[in-house]
Amino acid sequence: MPTCPNCSSGKTVKNGHIHNGKQRFKCHDCGRQFIENPTKILIDQEKRELIDRLLLERISLAGISRAVQVSQRWLQTYVNEKYALVPREISVAAKKRKVNDLM
Repeated sequence: MPTCPNCSSGKTVKNGHIHNGKQRFKCHDCGRQFIENPTKILIDQEKRELIDRLLLERISLAGISRAVQVSQRWLQTYVNEKYALVPREISVAAKKRKVNDLM
């Protein structure tokens, strides 16, 4: 049995399978569920730029995730991260007007 990535315990048991058929394990000591040798698929920069352009076009998240072939969950997390970077207050400088413009 594999060791737990959380607590390094060897007391693990099989605990079903994930959506793609990989074996899931559970640690008896800490209760963490994990899979052996997880693969993390990274979204490349080109695809992220395409998503940014599609977001500006006000296409739905479901439509973007279908077109770009990313999960809706990942896309929502990405949008939330982008939103967190936007400043909360935007400063706008008042435009000076001439006296003739006011009349």
